[in-house]
Amino acid sequence: MEFITLSNGLKIPQIGFGVWQVDNETEAPAAVEEALRVGYRHIDTAATYGNEEGVAKGITASGVAREDIFLTSKIWNDDIRAGRTKEAFQESLNRLKTDYLDLCLIHWPVDGIVEAWRALIELYNEGKIKAIGVSNFKEHHLEQLEAAGLMTPMVNQIELHPQLPQHDYVNYLSKKGIHVEAWSPLMQGKFLDFDLFHQLAEKYGKSPSQIVLRWHLQLGRVALPKSITPTRIKENFDVFDFELSSEDMEAIATLATNVRMGPDPDEIQF
Repeated sequence: MEFITLSNGLKIPQIGFGVWQVDNETEAPAAVEEALRVGYRHIDTAATYGNEEGVAKGITASGVAREDIFLTSKIWNDDIRAGRTKEAFQESLNRLKTDYLDLCLIHWPVDGIVEAWRALIELYNEGKIKAIGVSNFKEHHLEQLEAAGLMTPMVNQIELHPQLPQHDYVNYLSKKGIHVEAWSPLMQGKFLDFDLFHQLAEKYGKSPSQIVLRWHLQLGRVALPKSITPTRIKENFDVFDFELSSEDMEAIATLATNVRMGPDPDEIQF
């Protein structure tokens, strides 16, 4: 495992296990248990995923101690708009059967983010969250928090992959002390459409997905791949025993189109 150190000194495992669109009843318990068995120690969920209870079951079944797991959840848009961040946070704790989160994020930049961020800061200062951050924030959203005189987020979880590397924005975040987590790090499976990843997989004796995840690691990002298939769960974690050459990193850089696969944070309707 490789780690990134956040601005407050907290270490976060660089490969996390994402559970977006993973069924609460059957898939989440089994997938999380398997991920922890394989060696993952970073689980990323959210209230709106509807599977926090399943994640909790998987953690319990794994036998891995809670303090050895970096657990993330997120405050959903409706709760942000309604000004009930603290209530939503407690509901997530209840579903996850824990009394703290390692990281809690504002899920999307909707109306009410300044008040929601102020509430997360209070929870952080009370020791109920070890680190706080945002998700899908652009520069002007972060400026709203700064203008209110509030603490700088420690994390911004954004869509990031070889077609959307966002290098300039990541550099801006780095100067602010904000670390980047990549959602959809495997391009929602579209990485398989590129011959380059198959060629590099053959060169390094790895799979195409491992090549993409290694690219994320070498750029210093936290990547959150998702799968419910045991072989792929293991494969996505087995990325710490090789390194891509600078030439191959440059070859991957040529794939950038700066086209999003997910929604633009400025245009969301949910």
